[in-house]
Amino acid sequence: MEQHSRSVANIAVAIRNCFEDRQSFRIFHGSSNSTRPGRLHAGSKVIDITALSNVVSVNCGAKVALVEPNVPMDRLVEATLSHGLIPPVVMEFPGITTGGGFSGTSGESSSFRHGFFSDTINSVEMVLGNGEIVAASRTERADLFYGAAGAAGTLGVITLLEVRLIEAKKFVRTTYQRVKTVDEALSQIQSATNSDDNDYVDGILFDDTHSAVITGQLVDEKPADYNVQTFSDAADPWFYMHVHEVTRTAEPTLPFVDYIPLAEYLFRYDRAAFWVGRQGYTYFKYIPFNSFFRWLLDDFSHARTLYHALHSGGISSRFMVQDVALPYDAAKEFIQFVTKDMDIRPLWLCPLRHARTPTFHPVTCAGDDLKKKGLEGVSGPMLNIGVWGWGPRRWNDFVSMNRVLESKLHTLGGRKWLYAHCYYTEDEFWGIYDRTWYDRLRHKYHATALPTVFDKVTINVEAQEREQREWGASIAALWPIGGMYGIWKAAISGDWRLHREALWKRT
Repeated sequence: MEQHSRSVANIAVAIRNCFEDRQSFRIFHGSSNSTRPGRLHAGSKVIDITALSNVVSVNCGAKVALVEPNVPMDRLVEATLSHGLIPPVVMEFPGITTGGGFSGTSGESSSFRHGFFSDTINSVEMVLGNGEIVAASRTERADLFYGAAGAAGTLGVITLLEVRLIEAKKFVRTTYQRVKTVDEALSQIQSATNSDDNDYVDGILFDDTHSAVITGQLVDEKPADYNVQTFSDAADPWFYMHVHEVTRTAEPTLPFVDYIPLAEYLFRYDRAAFWVGRQGYTYFKYIPFNSFFRWLLDDFSHARTLYHALHSGGISSRFMVQDVALPYDAAKEFIQFVTKDMDIRPLWLCPLRHARTPTFHPVTCAGDDLKKKGLEGVSGPMLNIGVWGWGPRRWNDFVSMNRVLESKLHTLGGRKWLYAHCYYTEDEFWGIYDRTWYDRLRHKYHATALPTVFDKVTINVEAQEREQREWGASIAALWPIGGMYGIWKAAISGDWRLHREALWKRT
């Protein structure tokens, strides 16, 4: 803790100097799971917080962990599992950090019960825009605590988080139920969230006639006649392909059951980053998509290396990666829009608990049942739909597709995750989010030297269009130059070693 205090004190001094000099600044925290292109802020000072990357302590009695913001999920799970504990919500990509999970939005298959990752945080330590080091929680500076969750680091610098923990068990008993219509998928997912037996619920929509509703229960025992199923080794199946195979010909009355080691379940979507990795084979047209090449190229199939390739190769400007949340009664119309008009599938379906408002998290209008309980300041239950697939080749068409998605989502009463490409105008953005509430927090907590959420998350279309016309971008757009460059950058990053050396595989 002494080392942590010294690091934070140095960060606070640097921020205080910016405040006194009236100089804007931005934070560098290392890797990112955002798909937005990086943006430089002219005249802004860069404050490096990459050293804040340690699990400071795990308190088994209180069931909490003190964690610095740059600790990735795999290191956090390794640290807590050694004490028989896990965070209630674990982001499915091992490289997503605790700070990113709190300051961004993370809803996973346990979020129907526990909420977003930020809902599992008891308190945070922050450095304000004037260099003051403060604590924020549900009872101390509650407005800052709730406001900073999802605000993309624009209200201050998170330097420490107290993460709530729950008891771990050895396996997740995972059940895959085949359903044949979109209506059935939505109904059964919502129904599964009402069962006290389920610890995890999500689903995959493969097409209009084939979806899988996936439920999980934490258990310590495995029947002798069941094998242990894993997904992290190069010879293992990709999780979504396994789900497709075991449900492809199954009858709804005959669900398929796996016993998956807990950490394997938590990171089951890492290989192929759900199914984004499949599109690499679409891009490199002449590499066969078969088990041998998936084994041979496994180092480049994990989320960390895929993100490197996506950014470095300029492919993020062609690839649609969007997460949205909608009321259940609007989900079918949105799904039909995405599958038919945008021709993107599979889709991920993840139920979410109601959320407190105002917030930058995705929320929906509060349902009547919540109003009756006096919960006016929360949204209704939601369904997260993951939309990931190729967009149009031409830049202008890609922008137009994103704009149409944003418009459709707004019409249906939903919101999107802000980690991805956003193309709202400033008026459109602040028509969705509560600017008065946000500006009041920024002034109260001296955060005006930081970029706003709008500045941070929206794409400057004119600037990006100019970049697309530059000779470097034009060359990178030529097949297969951009993809090869992305693979090369992913290789020299060294991130491929991290999954090979992961301790959670042996926990």
